Amino acid sequence: MTDALEQYRLLIADVYDLAGISRRTSEDIAREAGQTAARWHVLGVLADGPRTVPNAARRLGLTPQSVQRVVGDLLETDQVEAVPNPDHARSPLIALTDEGRATLDRLSARSDAARERLLARAGTDAEELRQATRTIRRLLDALRTPG
Repeated sequence: MTDALEQYRLLIADVYDLAGISRRTSEDIAREAGQTAARWHVLGVLADGPRTVPNAARRLGLTPQSVQRVVGDLLETDQVEAVPNPDHARSPLIALTDEGRATLDRLSARSDAARERLLARAGTDAEELRQATRTIRRLLDALRTPG
């Protein structure tokens, strides 16, 4: 086995570990704010404008059914609202309400503070993160390209 292959395997294991711990941390932050990470993700996808449930699901890499359940919860708590879709009468656009935007802002502020503390503890700077991102994106592009 080449050194590069061994390093790739170690990187993938660490990425899975990082993703898992990061998800648990996000769940904790969301729970402290009376939310779930799933709700947070849907609110985040709607931050740049209204979307249909299928569009939000595609963006999140989830099934429309799972996103619809979360949207239902968010509708019940007035975090989002359904607005008419001029392109498809049976598929409304889901938009953030003022309450939803305030919730997203609170979650983002809590997350930013936690991530700042994490980066300080790790002693990681922006350039190191940029290099790691470039490497991971090159790997992702290669995995997505048949060949």
